[in-house]
Amino acid sequence: MQPIEPAEILRIHISESDRHEGKPLYEAIVAKCRELKIAGATVFRGVEGYGETAEIHRAHLVHSDRPIVITVVDTAENIHRLIPVVEKMIDTGLMATSAVEMIRVQKGTGV
Repeated sequence: MQPIEPAEILRIHISESDRHEGKPLYEAIVAKCRELKIAGATVFRGVEGYGETAEIHRAHLVHSDRPIVITVVDTAENIHRLIPVVEKMIDTGLMATSAVEMIRVQKGTGV
């Protein structure tokens, strides 16, 4: 069994229509995570949701503005280094952190 390491999970809640420097915000955040050598990030597109403004975010016939959640897992130190960087990229959104236990699984790629 792989060793269990203490870690943190960062969940970033934004909207599909959010942009940063002309590209989708979720793409910019994932690129920034890679640049900062964060262990991993995954983007999830929601069906429906709302946030602080209580405006419903969902797919419409004319346009789509579904909720997006980016989940990032790494050491607490790396997550705390990432938060202020992401905060500068977001106009409106929410970030939440939780302590987790991380188990890295990496098996050989035998042919």
